[in-house]
Amino acid sequence: MTGDSQPRPRSDLAVRSAVGLGLIAVAVAAVGLGGLYFWLVVTIAALLMLGEWADLHAAPAKARRLAQFALFVPLVTMTPEWVIGETRDFFTVGLLVGAAFFVVIVSRMPKLALGVIYVGVPVLALIVIRRQLGVDGLVWTFWALALVWATDIGAYFAGRTIGGPKLLPSVSPNKTWAGLIGGVIAAGALAAILHVAAGLPLRLALATPFLAVLAQGGDLYESWLKRRAGVKDSGDLLPGHGGVLDRLDGLVPVAPVAALLVVLPTVRAFLAQQFG
Repeated sequence: MTGDSQPRPRSDLAVRSAVGLGLIAVAVAAVGLGGLYFWLVVTIAALLMLGEWADLHAAPAKARRLAQFALFVPLVTMTPEWVIGETRDFFTVGLLVGAAFFVVIVSRMPKLALGVIYVGVPVLALIVIRRQLGVDGLVWTFWALALVWATDIGAYFAGRTIGGPKLLPSVSPNKTWAGLIGGVIAAGALAAILHVAAGLPLRLALATPFLAVLAQGGDLYESWLKRRAGVKDSGDLLPGHGGVLDRLDGLVPVAPVAALLVVLPTVRAFLAQQFG
């Protein structure tokens, strides 16, 4: 986890590294292939995340399956075959809200319904980014994912090497201020490289350090959920990492903001055309 200042056993670190590299390889392949392949990977991840969210909120198995089925409906509308233009995204957002209302009405669990939004919005955001034309969609999606990876890696090693004052010990006793700074620096360095080597727009590169802080905020939020639930990890699917939610908690708040930054010029151009 981000900013962990406690050294891990060598064997655990090896497993963690191997699984982490495997996950990155799957994500990079999905981004590169795009289309239905990308949708399939993010959809599977979303359904697993919602299942773990349900477990963190002590939802019974029947309610968990209900929420996953409800989420799958708007996820289907995100497929390349369905999504023709940006106007369909508003329809998908409406379905996400409708799915959340359906879950809360049937299950009487508002927190479980919140999970539909918590998981569904970042998935839609990633698909919007990947849908951008040409190489831009490829580079920008990789940027949104990789800045979270860089933040995690930079924070882990800075926290482990430097240590120092704790960031928020009541929520996550191992995260440090050194880890926070290390993660921001690592993400900023990645953005600078992508700006020079791959043409990442300057506005996205400049926003990256702030998104890195947001990623660590998402990590802290999930740590708070786990502490409240009395568990160490959100799941046990990924050896050395815990659950899918443990690995993607930082991406949850980053993806929607990154998508807004990506589509901002298009929105400005549209408004200028309509009202200029």
